[in-house]
Amino acid sequence: MTMRTTTITGLGGAAAMLAGMTLAAAATAQTPLPMATVVPDGTLLDVTATGRTTRVPDLATVRAGVVTQNATAGGALTENAQRMTQVVRALKSAGIAERDIATSNVSLSPQYRYADNQPPVITGYQASNTVSVKFRDVAKAGPALDALVRSGANQIDGPSMSLSQPDAALDEARTDALKAARARAALYANAAGLTVARIVSIEEAGDNDGGRPQPPMMLQRAAMAETRDSTPMLAGETDVTAMVRVRFLLK
Repeated sequence: MTMRTTTITGLGGAAAMLAGMTLAAAATAQTPLPMATVVPDGTLLDVTATGRTTRVPDLATVRAGVVTQNATAGGALTENAQRMTQVVRALKSAGIAERDIATSNVSLSPQYRYADNQPPVITGYQASNTVSVKFRDVAKAGPALDALVRSGANQIDGPSMSLSQPDAALDEARTDALKAARARAALYANAAGLTVARIVSIEEAGDNDGGRPQPPMMLQRAAMAETRDSTPMLAGETDVTAMVRVRFLLK
């Protein structure tokens, strides 16, 4: 009896092992083999090129605000709110649309007096409210800034010059970048005794710039109040750049 039991168990184990091997073989047969890497018949050349075009900015962005100080926090905020209301009213009177005026910062902070070997003492509070203003007519930005100062603004930063619609300029810069890449590829191919067969891939590289802002100009209320001339606002020119990476096949 013991021998028969052992024999039957052995056969069952062998059958299970055979079934497992069959399933494993079937699974292996269904697993796709990795595809071989396709090597092009030629030489690959990667070129990075930058295209550039120039435009006159038609959008100026300026940050204008009011800074007030008072012995109490509430007094500083109240005075600031009154003067800021006058500033916003002056902007709208100058023809600036409400959609082009946005609050960019509001702050309230204590002012301290420091002495040796003594803890700092609060002497008052400073409130600040700043708005970001878009001037869609750069030529009118100067007179508007003068009106801001007369209405109570005592902090002005800017302008930041840019393009309101940079897409067309960017496309021109992209085209210029691709032309530069083609010319460089032809140069390398000629030096190597080869010719450019075709483009394999094109990729935009880096952060393409739709209008580089001009360096900011900082204006102080006291300095502006000394002259009756309107503050000049010169747009100048701005560079629009695009960078591409192009892979060529040389033969």
